[in-house]
Amino acid sequence: MYIINLMAILEDVSHLKTLKAFIITIFLIKIQSKLFRFYNQSVTLINILIYLITNNNLLLPYYQKKLLEAGTDEAGRGCYAGAVFAAAVILPRTYNNKWINDSKKLTATQRNELRVEIEKHAIAFAIASSSVAEIDSTNILAASIMAMHRAILALATQPQYIIVDGNRFTNYPNIPHQTIIKGDGLYASIAAASILAKTERDAYMLHLHHQYPLYNWASNKGYGTLEHRKAIAANGLCMHHRKSFNI
Repeated sequence: MYIINLMAILEDVSHLKTLKAFIITIFLIKIQSKLFRFYNQSVTLINILIYLITNNNLLLPYYQKKLLEAGTDEAGRGCYAGAVFAAAVILPRTYNNKWINDSKKLTATQRNELRVEIEKHAIAFAIASSSVAEIDSTNILAASIMAMHRAILALATQPQYIIVDGNRFTNYPNIPHQTIIKGDGLYASIAAASILAKTERDAYMLHLHHQYPLYNWASNKGYGTLEHRKAIAANGLCMHHRKSFNI
């Protein structure tokens, strides 16, 4: 009943991009948990709702109030080829940029421009990766988390709390964390991390494209597009393809 009432309240403001992610998140968490408990830290459900309504294009600045917080996200998890990248970002609590959002919702030009802004204003940021060999010797989830851990470790200022996009993460030594489904559409630091990881990986795939132009990674970035699959069928796999994906 609470969900139905909340959806009715949001009906008139569902055009806000952050509220769309918020609505999706509520349903995903409702499904995966028998108890509807959303954000058990100092930021409550109603606080999030109020913030999203009153700050149209701004993502939430933090998940909890007390500790220095880093957001982390990965890029390239579902690709057929290339390393998986991850970034970690600590933003000032007072930093606002209405254009920062989930990297998948931005154009390449927007991502590249925002990367400059993020790196200029962040307290700390870092980018890391896990290789194709590491992906194939473990699995893509473990390799993605490994890349996130590496990015966090590389931060010039170490955080006291970590928020992670998605619902899977391995404990980082001595720092508590919270996984957040669709977090890159809710929290600025996670969105910023998604932008850094995506731009870095795109540049990496462009570099590989010049070595292996047959697969057109400059365009498909290693994802399993029809064009990429046809190129694999015609030319076979190369050293940068993920053999564990059974392509």
